Amino acid sequence: MSTVTDRRPTRATVTPSSSYGVSEAAPKGTGWVLFAGIMLATAATLNIIWGIAAVAGSGFFVAGADYILITNLATWGWIAIGFGALQFLAAASIWRGGAFGRWFGIFVAGMALIGALMSMAAYPFWSLTLVAIDVLVIYGLAAYGGKPELT
Repeated sequence: MSTVTDRRPTRATVTPSSSYGVSEAAPKGTGWVLFAGIMLATAATLNIIWGIAAVAGSGFFVAGADYILITNLATWGWIAIGFGALQFLAAASIWRGGAFGRWFGIFVAGMALIGALMSMAAYPFWSLTLVAIDVLVIYGLAAYGGKPELT
Protein backbone atom coordinates (compact mmCIF):
# COMPACT_ATOMS: atom_id res chain seq x y z
CA MET A 1 0.00 0.00 0.00
CA SER A 2 1.08 3.39 -0.77
CA THR A 3 0.31 6.38 1.29
CA VAL A 4 -0.39 9.74 -0.22
CA THR A 5 1.29 12.62 1.46
CA ASP A 6 -0.01 16.14 1.32
CA ARG A 7 2.42 18.18 -0.75
CA ARG A 8 0.69 21.56 -0.48
CA PRO A 9 3.05 24.46 0.03
CA THR A 10 3.13 25.84 3.50
CA ARG A 11 3.09 29.56 4.24
CA ALA A 12 6.26 30.96 5.58
CA THR A 13 5.93 33.27 8.52
CA VAL A 14 7.06 36.77 7.55
CA THR A 15 8.08 39.16 10.26
CA PRO A 16 8.25 42.82 9.36
CA SER A 17 11.68 44.29 9.40
CA SER A 18 12.26 47.52 11.29
CA SER A 19 13.44 49.22 8.10
CA TYR A 20 10.31 48.53 6.06
CA GLY A 21 6.98 50.19 6.54
CA VAL A 22 7.50 51.33 10.09
CA SER A 23 7.19 55.05 10.57
CA GLU A 24 8.02 56.74 13.79
CA ALA A 25 6.07 59.70 15.02
CA ALA A 26 7.73 63.04 14.33
CA PRO A 27 9.06 64.78 17.43
CA LYS A 28 7.01 67.63 18.84
CA GLY A 29 7.83 70.92 17.16
CA THR A 30 9.09 69.56 13.85
CA GLY A 31 6.31 71.40 12.05
CA TRP A 32 7.22 74.70 13.71
CA VAL A 33 10.83 74.47 12.58
CA LEU A 34 9.76 73.61 9.04
CA PHE A 35 7.20 76.44 9.16
CA ALA A 36 9.89 78.89 10.29
CA GLY A 37 12.13 77.98 7.36
CA ILE A 38 9.30 78.19 4.84
CA MET A 39 8.09 81.53 6.19
CA LEU A 40 11.60 82.98 6.13
CA ALA A 41 11.96 81.91 2.50
CA THR A 42 8.53 83.37 1.69
CA ALA A 43 9.29 86.63 3.48
CA ALA A 44 12.63 86.77 1.66
CA THR A 45 10.89 86.45 -1.68
CA LEU A 46 8.36 89.12 -0.77
CA ASN A 47 11.03 91.48 0.57
CA ILE A 48 13.06 91.14 -2.61
CA ILE A 49 9.98 91.83 -4.75
CA TRP A 50 9.09 94.82 -2.55
CA GLY A 51 12.66 96.10 -2.70
CA ILE A 52 12.80 95.89 -6.48
CA ALA A 53 9.49 97.77 -6.71
CA ALA A 54 10.76 100.45 -4.31
CA VAL A 55 14.04 100.91 -6.16
CA ALA A 56 12.18 101.11 -9.49
CA GLY A 57 9.85 103.81 -8.10
CA SER A 58 6.59 101.87 -8.40
CA GLY A 59 3.27 103.62 -7.76
CA PHE A 60 2.32 100.89 -5.28
CA PHE A 61 3.58 102.85 -2.29
CA VAL A 62 1.94 105.67 -0.34
CA ALA A 63 2.85 109.00 -1.91
CA GLY A 64 4.59 111.57 0.29
CA ALA A 65 5.12 109.20 3.24
CA ASP A 66 7.57 110.20 5.96
CA TYR A 67 10.12 107.53 6.87
CA ILE A 68 11.92 106.99 10.14
CA LEU A 69 15.69 107.57 9.92
CA ILE A 70 15.86 107.23 6.13
CA THR A 71 13.89 109.64 3.94
CA ASN A 72 14.21 107.91 0.58
CA LEU A 73 12.03 105.05 -0.69
CA ALA A 74 14.82 103.73 -2.91
CA THR A 75 17.08 103.36 0.14
CA TRP A 76 14.39 101.33 1.90
CA GLY A 77 14.17 99.23 -1.25
CA TRP A 78 17.86 98.33 -1.04
CA ILE A 79 17.49 97.57 2.66
CA ALA A 80 14.56 95.24 1.87
CA ILE A 81 16.62 93.47 -0.79
CA GLY A 82 19.40 92.99 1.80
CA PHE A 83 16.94 91.60 4.34
CA GLY A 84 15.60 89.25 1.67
CA ALA A 85 19.06 87.89 0.95
CA LEU A 86 19.73 87.37 4.68
CA GLN A 87 16.36 85.65 5.09
CA PHE A 88 17.16 83.22 2.28
CA LEU A 89 20.47 82.38 3.96
CA ALA A 90 18.71 81.92 7.31
CA ALA A 91 16.09 79.61 5.78
CA ALA A 92 18.80 77.47 4.20
CA SER A 93 20.67 77.38 7.50
CA ILE A 94 17.53 76.30 9.39
CA TRP A 95 16.85 73.51 6.91
CA ARG A 96 20.46 72.38 7.19
CA GLY A 97 20.01 71.99 10.95
CA GLY A 98 22.08 72.89 13.93
CA ALA A 99 22.18 75.61 16.54
CA PHE A 100 23.69 78.22 14.22
CA GLY A 101 20.65 78.05 11.94
CA ARG A 102 18.32 78.54 14.88
CA TRP A 103 20.11 81.61 16.24
CA PHE A 104 20.79 83.09 12.83
CA GLY A 105 17.11 82.66 11.93
CA ILE A 106 16.00 84.35 15.15
CA PHE A 107 18.43 87.24 14.57
CA VAL A 108 17.39 87.75 10.95
CA ALA A 109 13.68 87.55 11.77
CA GLY A 110 14.18 90.08 14.56
CA MET A 111 16.02 92.48 12.27
CA ALA A 112 13.38 92.06 9.56
CA LEU A 113 10.69 92.73 12.17
CA ILE A 114 12.39 96.01 13.14
CA GLY A 115 12.79 96.93 9.47
CA ALA A 116 9.11 96.24 8.80
CA LEU A 117 8.09 98.42 11.74
CA MET A 118 10.34 101.24 10.59
CA SER A 119 8.86 101.21 7.09
CA MET A 120 5.27 101.23 8.33
CA ALA A 121 4.66 104.63 6.70
CA ALA A 122 5.33 103.32 3.20
CA TYR A 123 3.15 100.21 3.31
CA PRO A 124 1.19 99.76 6.55
CA PHE A 125 -0.69 96.51 5.85
CA TRP A 126 2.33 94.87 4.27
CA SER A 127 4.42 95.79 7.32
CA LEU A 128 1.88 94.28 9.69
CA THR A 129 1.87 91.08 7.65
CA LEU A 130 5.67 90.86 7.78
CA VAL A 131 5.63 91.59 11.52
CA ALA A 132 3.19 88.71 12.10
CA ILE A 133 5.30 86.33 10.00
CA ASP A 134 8.50 87.34 11.79
CA VAL A 135 6.91 86.92 15.25
CA LEU A 136 5.76 83.39 14.34
CA VAL A 137 9.20 82.52 12.98
CA ILE A 138 10.88 83.75 16.17
CA TYR A 139 8.43 81.74 18.28
CA GLY A 140 8.90 78.57 16.26
CA LEU A 141 12.68 78.75 16.39
CA ALA A 142 12.89 79.83 20.03
CA ALA A 143 10.45 77.20 21.29
CA TYR A 144 11.42 74.22 19.12
CA GLY A 145 14.54 75.05 17.13
CA GLY A 146 16.97 73.86 19.80
CA LYS A 147 15.79 70.27 19.88
CA PRO A 148 18.65 68.14 18.51
CA GLU A 149 16.23 65.49 17.24
CA LEU A 150 14.55 68.03 14.93
CA THR A 151 17.66 68.80 12.95
